[in-house]
Amino acid sequence: MNMSTSLESQTVSSSGIRPRIAFVQACWHRDIVDQCKSSFLQSIQKHGYASEDIDLYEVAGAFEIPLHAKRLAQSGRYAAIVAAGLVVDGGIYRHEFVAQAVINGLMQVQLETGTPVFSAVLTPHHFHHGDEHIGFFKEHFVVKGAEAAHACADTVAKLAALPVR
Repeated sequence: MNMSTSLESQTVSSSGIRPRIAFVQACWHRDIVDQCKSSFLQSIQKHGYASEDIDLYEVAGAFEIPLHAKRLAQSGRYAAIVAAGLVVDGGIYRHEFVAQAVINGLMQVQLETGTPVFSAVLTPHHFHHGDEHIGFFKEHFVVKGAEAAHACADTVAKLAALPVR
């Protein structure tokens, strides 16, 4: 196998159609999580995708992401699904419960459907609504969006290159 093929050339299938990607975002802390979406959309274009190749979906909170991702994966329309959300520690058990449920749910979706699912669902401890924390996480979501775009494009290309069973 020739590993020198560029990632950009691998994003277009033999039929000339680029794979579609679904981006599912939780609406809680939208001002912060939107940074991930914007960064993802900008960064994925560096990997040969166009903005029209990405379908954007919103759900109420992070807990709702796995079911939405599963339905999208089952549709057969998407080569990958990216999930973004912010689960904050409000000082009660819910933080750990939600975070674990979301991450486990996303892993289950990809294993059951064969569609890769990428998590940009962050679960910081001791989040505060002060300007310093909000600014830090807005910047961090920019980084996570770019990382998710790279991982998504790379994985879609590598899976497409695997022999079909």
